[in-house]
Amino acid sequence: MIILGLILLLIGLLVGMGLLTTIGGILILVGVVLWVLGATGRAVGGRKHFF
Repeated sequence: MIILGLILLLIGLLVGMGLLTTIGGILILVGVVLWVLGATGRAVGGRKHFF
């Protein structure tokens, strides 16, 4: 999810589309939150690790 967010963010910045930039930023934030929760040992969606 983080990589997809980075790709959308870069495409949005290069093309100048604000919508892609916004969606990319949101995906990056959600991916980082899920990654941190999974790394601390909390179960995310019934799983111990989020890949």
